[in-house]
Formats: sequence, C-alpha cells, structure tokens
Amino acid sequence: MELAAAAVIGLGVLTVLVILLRPRIARTAMLHEGESAPPISTRMVAGDKAEPFSLEGCRGRKIVLYFYPKDDTPGCTKEACAFRDGYALFERAGVAVFGCSVDSADSHRAFIRKYKLPFPLLLDPGRKIAAAYGAANGIPIIGLDKRITYVIAEDGRILKVYPNVDPSSHAGEILRDVGTEHPTPQMSPSKPS
Repeated sequence: MELAAAAVIGLGVLTVLVILLRPRIARTAMLHEGESAPPISTRMVAGDKAEPFSLEGCRGRKIVLYFYPKDDTPGCTKEACAFRDGYALFERAGVAVFGCSVDSADSHRAFIRKYKLPFPLLLDPGRKIAAAYGAANGIPIIGLDKRITYVIAEDGRILKVYPNVDPSSHAGEILRDVGTEHPTPQMSPSKPS
C-alpha cells in the first residue's frame, strides 16, 4: 500500500515538473517579414488616460509593437525603461513605440507613472492582439504573453521580427536596425531622476 502511494506521489511530482520545465513557446504562429500586420482596434493607456487605438490610424508612420509578459516585473521593467531611455531617438527617427500585455488599464497606468514611460501601452484583455501576432500563451502556466517585437512599416507590412529579445539591449538593437544615425543611449531599468 505504501509503495503504491509513493508511486502515485512520484508520478504527480514528475507530471508537475514536466509541465513547469517544458519549453514556453507561443502557441500561435509568429508573423513573418513582408506580411501585412493584422488590424488592431483596442484602447491604449497614455499617461493617465485610456483612449481608442487603431493600427490603421498609424499608417504613414513606422511602428514598434512590443509584447511583454507583465507590468512592473524585472525583465519587463528593463525593456520598458530601455524604450523610455531611447524614446527621443525613436521620435527623431519617426518611429512610434507601443507596448502590449495582458495587464489592466490600472496596471498600465501605475507602470507608466512609476517609470515615467512616454509611450502608450495597449490593452489586450481577450488576448486577441497577442494571438494575431503570435505572442499569446508564451508562458502558458500563468497565461502571460511571449516577449516578441515587431517593427511595422509605414504601409502596414511587417518590416522586422524580433522573436528572441534581450530586455536590456533590445531598444538599442531596434534603433540600429531602423537606421537611426544617433548613437544608442545607455539603457537602465531605474526610475528617471
């Protein structure tokens, strides 16, 4: 009897370990360079306001759309602050920056306020945007999105895909790739002075 109970417990532990240690790959396909960016119609949080957002309304401007798992977590904070620190260079290059995660408008507001983020964060409560862009269920056990970034051209085509993101250096990488002539800034996860 004790042997059977130990076997059941062992099997349960093994099952949990397999689930926890399996690769965390998005379950939807990522988009490819040259494809049309799927339409987005949602709300965005900019500062303390939530207002309508449409990707169609951004035509004529290059876009960085980055998906991240969760507001105010270590990697996501590094990534957001790197975009914050390079924001003036993105603006000078004519590139708009938008972050997107499953967090609520209140969470986005607090994140923006705490780190003085100058760019909007998109709301995706039903994960429709993440699913369309291949970022849904990147961390399936807790339902968070995968860290993926897309650069979308002025005509709405996917210009560049970044499936493997280093949160601390990613913004600088994009600045180099979009052809900015300016040196990349020092990126830091701290609050601005």
